[in-house]
Amino acid sequence: MEKMYRAGSGYVFVVVEIILLAVIVLGLVSGNPIPAVLLIVCFVFFAKGFTIVNPNESAVLILFGDYRGTIKQNGFRWVNPFFIRKKISLRARNLDSERIKVNDKIGNPVMIGVVLIWRVRDTYRAAFDVNDFEHFVTIQTEAAIRKLAGLYPYDNFEDQEAEITLRSGGEEVNEELEREVTERLAIAGIEVMEARINYLAYAQEIAQAMLKRQQATAIVAARFKIVEGAVGMVEMALDELGKKGIVELDEDKKATMISNLMVVLCGDKEATPVVNTGSIY
Repeated sequence: MEKMYRAGSGYVFVVVEIILLAVIVLGLVSGNPIPAVLLIVCFVFFAKGFTIVNPNESAVLILFGDYRGTIKQNGFRWVNPFFIRKKISLRARNLDSERIKVNDKIGNPVMIGVVLIWRVRDTYRAAFDVNDFEHFVTIQTEAAIRKLAGLYPYDNFEDQEAEITLRSGGEEVNEELEREVTERLAIAGIEVMEARINYLAYAQEIAQAMLKRQQATAIVAARFKIVEGAVGMVEMALDELGKKGIVELDEDKKATMISNLMVVLCGDKEATPVVNTGSIY
């Protein structure tokens, strides 16, 4: 598990290095090269211990294969020169995934892309539990997308009982995606801050057919509303004519009038009136 390592101040060892440098120069000037050479070795050895940790950055320390801790305090630090330092950023990162082709719950091929906001929470797991945590995030996000697509249909055209679909699920679908990605990335010490679907469409091979199907559904729905409104208008017209006694209509004339009104009200094009200058009989 991750443990904190409190590194010494680098400025203190800068003073030590300055003193060593002064002694080296003094030894060389006084004609004592052997001690000066030994001090030069010490000077170089101590200089290797300096490290800089920027804000929202960490340094994982390894000594001969043994994990010694993680520095998260930013600033100019000094550590054991034998330490191997592996820098890991703690900043939030964006992953705009590639649009991948997956099958939804009923087998339709769809294209999905997601945006993932993540950051490293546990540096020990990110450094040692997976080979490459950045590549791990990409691969596991794609795996989560594939699993998510298999849980819901794209829409409810073929699955009328589906309460949640990929297209209309909204927050429910995004929450399921975030839960799945969080569970998969926990092994690498990754915190998922947000996961959202940013692209969703039918795959190219069925997109045209599905578009026609959506258009047909929209046309049927529009026609239903038109007919519903037309029936109401015809009923109102007959009632008003009967109340005001403008004209007496038998059943045949009513049927003819209803037929004409329905054609006018439900037609795609504007009606062309025919003026009758003679008797209707």
